[in-house]
Amino acid sequence: MKTMKAIVFNEVKNFDSLKLQDFPYPAPGPGEATVAIRAAALNRRDIWIIRGMYPGIVVPIIPGSDGAGVVEEVGQGVDKKWLGKEVIINPGLDWGENPRVQQNRFRILGMPDHGAQAEYVKAPAANLFPKPAHLSFPQAAAIPLGGVTGYRALFTQGQLDSGHTVLLTGIGGGVAALMLKMALAVKARVLVTSGDPAKIEAALKIGAGGGANYREADWDKQILSQAGEAGVDLIVDSAGGEGFDKLISIVKPGGRVVFFGATAGNPSTLNLRKIFWKQITVQGATMGSPTDFAQMVRLFDEYKIEPIIDGPYPFEEYRQVYQRMIDGKQFGKLVMEW
Repeated sequence: MKTMKAIVFNEVKNFDSLKLQDFPYPAPGPGEATVAIRAAALNRRDIWIIRGMYPGIVVPIIPGSDGAGVVEEVGQGVDKKWLGKEVIINPGLDWGENPRVQQNRFRILGMPDHGAQAEYVKAPAANLFPKPAHLSFPQAAAIPLGGVTGYRALFTQGQLDSGHTVLLTGIGGGVAALMLKMALAVKARVLVTSGDPAKIEAALKIGAGGGANYREADWDKQILSQAGEAGVDLIVDSAGGEGFDKLISIVKPGGRVVFFGATAGNPSTLNLRKIFWKQITVQGATMGSPTDFAQMVRLFDEYKIEPIIDGPYPFEEYRQVYQRMIDGKQFGKLVMEW
C-alpha cells in the first residue's frame, strides 16, 4: 500500500495524540484530484478540533483546511490538463446552489474529510484554482479558508467599497490580517483593535489608519475619535462577547456589523433600540460560496496582494506551530511547508 507522511489526530481531546506519521495515500475517485502539498496553514478550527470543541469529530483525522501544491493525479472524468498545475484548494465542500447560505451537506476540508496537513490531499477537481503566480506556495496556502471567510464578510455581506472606513477587531488573527490586506487593496480606510499593542503597531506599519487596545476601558471612544466625522461604515468581528454591544454604538447610522465567530461568547446585553433607530445591519457570515472563493482569488491576483504569514515552519515542527496558535503569539497566518 502506498503511504505518505501526514499530521494525524488520533484521539479526541488529546493533544499528544497529534502525530506526524505514515498514512495511506489518498487516491482520487471520479471527479477528484490528488494534490502534492507544498505548504499548509493552520486555522483556529484546527485547535477547536484537537480540543474536542467541534461537532462531529471523527478520528483518526488529518486536519488542515488550507493547502497549496501541485496536482499529482486526477480521477475519472477530470481533465488531464490539471496534471502538474500549481493550485490552491477551496476547502468548502458541497456548498449547494443557494449563494445566500450553505446547504446541510456543506463541510470543510480537514474534518470529516482528511485535510491538507499531509504530503498529499484529495479534493473535488471543481475546488481547484490556479495558484496566483506572484504568490509562493506558503503565501498561497495562507489564503483559502481565511481568505474566503474574510472576502465574504467584507464584500459579499459587508458591501465594502473604496473610501469606506472599516473596523477590524482582533487584528492578530489570520482572517483579520487577510482582511486588512484586502481592504487596503481596494483603498478602504482600516482601523483595528487588539489586546496586544505590538499587533496594533504591526498593523499600522502595514497601512492601517489607526487602532485601539480593547483591554482599555475607552477603546470605543478612541476608535470613534480616529474615525472622525465620516464615521465607521463597516465593522467585522469574530469574537462577540461583552464588547459586541460597543460595536453597535461605534458603527455609523445606516452602517453594517458583520460577524463570523463568537470566540468570546454571547453578549449579555445588546441594545436593540440602537440597532433599529440607527437602521444598521447586523449580518452573520460563514465561510463563503464557490463564487466568493473565485472572486477572492481574483482580488489577490488583480491587486497582487501578498498575505501576512507567520513562518513558514517545517512540517516537522508542527507541535510548536500548534502551540504558537494556542498561545496566540502569531501575527498573520501560521504556515508549514515540506
